[in-house]
Amino acid sequence: MPKLVLSRDLPFAPSFDLAAATRGLEVVTVATGRSAQPEELREACRDAHALISMLSDRVDADFLAACPELRVVANYAVGYDNLDLAAARRAGIVLTNTPDVLTEATADIAFALLLGVARRVREGERLLRAGHFHGWRSDMLLGSELHGRVFGLIGMGRIGAATARRARGFGMRVHYCNRNPVAPELAAELSAERRSLDELLAEADVLSVHCPLTPETHHLLNAERLAQLKPSAILINTARGPVVDEAALVDALSRGALRGAGLDVYEHEPRVHPGLLERDDVMLLPHLGSATTETRAVMAELALANCLAVLAGEQPKTPIG
Repeated sequence: MPKLVLSRDLPFAPSFDLAAATRGLEVVTVATGRSAQPEELREACRDAHALISMLSDRVDADFLAACPELRVVANYAVGYDNLDLAAARRAGIVLTNTPDVLTEATADIAFALLLGVARRVREGERLLRAGHFHGWRSDMLLGSELHGRVFGLIGMGRIGAATARRARGFGMRVHYCNRNPVAPELAAELSAERRSLDELLAEADVLSVHCPLTPETHHLLNAERLAQLKPSAILINTARGPVVDEAALVDALSRGALRGAGLDVYEHEPRVHPGLLERDDVMLLPHLGSATTETRAVMAELALANCLAVLAGEQPKTPIG
C-alpha cells in the first residue's frame, strides 16, 4: 500500500481521508499543531512513497538518501527554496508546488501591510485600545497618501502583478524590476514601466518584494541598496525573508532613512530581529500571505492531486522545473 506522509496536520483532513479510501493510500501525519522536527519527518518518510512538505521542512540530499522509496515531494507552498532541486533530480524524485492558487490572497496581505504602515493602522488601534483616544485632533497619527505615488515591484510574476493591480486601483503608478519584460498586454493593463534595480530604488515611494529566494537574491536589499531608497519610502516584503538584510533594515529605520516597513516573512523565521519588534513604524505579520480558508483548502487539494498523479504514473499538475 503506497504511503503518503503529511509533514504536519492540515485543516482539510477529509480530502486526504477520502483519497486514502479511494486510492488505497496509507496516510500518516507526522506533527499536529506544530512543525515537524527534521528527525521525526525523516523517520516517517523512510518507507514513504509521497511527502507533502511545508516551507519549514528542509528536503536535501541527505534527507532523500534516507528515503529510498520516495517518488514525489509536494511542497505546500508556491516557493521551494527548502527543496534541493538538483538532489531530487539525481534521485529521480518529482517535486511540485502550489502556484497560482495563493496569488490573490498574498497580494491582499501585501496591500494590507502597505495600508497598515502608510496610515499608521497599528498605532491607531493600539492607542484606542489603551484608552488614549480622547477625541479628534488635526495632528493625530498623520500618515501618507498613496494616490499618485510610485509603486515599485521587485519581481513581476503572478503575485507581483496581482499586487500591482491593487496599487492601480489606488491610483498609484506602477514601476517594476524583473529579469524579463512582462507581456505587452500586462504592461498596458497596469501602465507598468520597467526599470533597472537602481532606478527603481531611487523612484519608489513603495517598494514591494515579490522575487524568489535564490543565491542571487539573498540580501538583495542590503545596507547599500536600502540607502538608495527615499527617506519617505515604505518597504513591503511578502516574498522570502532573507531577500532583506534585517539588521540593515533596522539600522535604516533607526536612522530615519525609511518611512516604515511591512513584513510577513523574516530572515531567520520564525525568529524576528528584536530591533523590528520594538518599532511603531513597522507592521509585522506571522507569515499569513496565503492564510485564507479558500486558499489553504485549494493548496491542500493541489498538493494531494500532484502526489496521486505521480503515484499513478502520470504527470503532476504543477511540477517544479
